[in-house]
Amino acid sequence: MKKLNAVTYDEAPRDVQKVFDGFKKKMGMIPNLYATTANSPAALSAILQYGETLKKGEFNAQEVEAIALSVSQENFCQYCLAAHTAIGKVVGLTDEETLNLRGGRSYDPKLNALVHLAKEIAETRGQPLEESINQFIEAGYSKAALVELIGFVSLNVFNNYLNHIADTQVDFPQAPELLNV
Repeated sequence: MKKLNAVTYDEAPRDVQKVFDGFKKKMGMIPNLYATTANSPAALSAILQYGETLKKGEFNAQEVEAIALSVSQENFCQYCLAAHTAIGKVVGLTDEETLNLRGGRSYDPKLNALVHLAKEIAETRGQPLEESINQFIEAGYSKAALVELIGFVSLNVFNNYLNHIADTQVDFPQAPELLNV
């Protein structure tokens, strides 16, 4: 038995319908992740506001997607891997880059430090090696970026876990299988 289902537009309260209208206008669809999160209008509002606030910080769109890809791979979230692979392409990442980022690595030294630390934070449940943090700072990121990275990791973990529990139907093109993780 499925514990959580996607909330349909007609089932949604009026304030959630307005959020859904925004998704339809921006993306042409209501992603199943958000329709499922809408089982709690408060949680839906919280994660959307949290994400939008963090996006005003130090990371650019490619870095945000890099974090999402590495954390979602660490948590084996097929929904988020599909979504962030598609979004990554929209923000200029290549197929090869999305695969590398999922593995927690990049040819770009700064991006490599970012995804390595993001993956390690998720993998160690918030206890990365001091060396990894130092590499992140030495790569050119600030202490503010470190705090924001923790925020993005937590946001992605929330989404990953929700998708696992709900068995959210993937409504993005399937992400390619990653070999040699």
